Amino acid sequence: MSGPAKSLRLEKVARHFGEGETRLDVLAGVDFAIEAGEMVALVAPSGTGKSTLLHIAGLLERADAGEVYVNGEACSGLDDARRTEMRRQSIGFVYQFHHLLPEFSALENIMLPQMIGGLQAKEASERAKQLLDYMRIGKRASHRPAELSGGEQQRVAIARAVANNPYVLLADEPTGNLDPKTSHYVFDALTALVRQSGVAALIATHNHELAARMDRVVTLEAGHIAPYSFD
Repeated sequence: MSGPAKSLRLEKVARHFGEGETRLDVLAGVDFAIEAGEMVALVAPSGTGKSTLLHIAGLLERADAGEVYVNGEACSGLDDARRTEMRRQSIGFVYQFHHLLPEFSALENIMLPQMIGGLQAKEASERAKQLLDYMRIGKRASHRPAELSGGEQQRVAIARAVANNPYVLLADEPTGNLDPKTSHYVFDALTALVRQSGVAALIATHNHELAARMDRVVTLEAGHIAPYSFD
């Protein structure tokens, strides 16, 4: 393959709901790709298919037509077991709410996906400590989520999302619950992690200031990906 590797590629992806006269075409043949190490902002109003696009790209939902490639592997024909394996190993997710497990420490929350993936506890712990240090919250490793600030919780969630060295990172309003100052701090940490790891990141956000700092900004128009204009 010539040129930069496309870690995530959607080819003629379509998704509709309902049938006949009530059919709603949410995605109408999306063609879209993200390179390794690239950050792309997805800015679109509610109801345009943003969440559907993220779910299909993350193999949480199946498209009605088209193909999703993760690191070059076609995923539409995979069985459920292989799709689950791909989500664990190749795709990281960050949501608006951190979804950390409350009974576990920050360190343990980052260790768990690694151990589910087959890593030994010692190696998982070392990787988790490195990520916490990189996110500048290494001193909070033993704290449970309830003992962390909102910004700290989200940084743990980001570290957990990349713990298994995924090819693709999908984030849905990752700073939506944070105040402006904390949002910028978390976004800076996320950006540094994307650049350092080479993960391809698709980040849905309503924050125009943060979107403008990414490599590209796209939107959804009539079920298709289109460049986004801030005008």
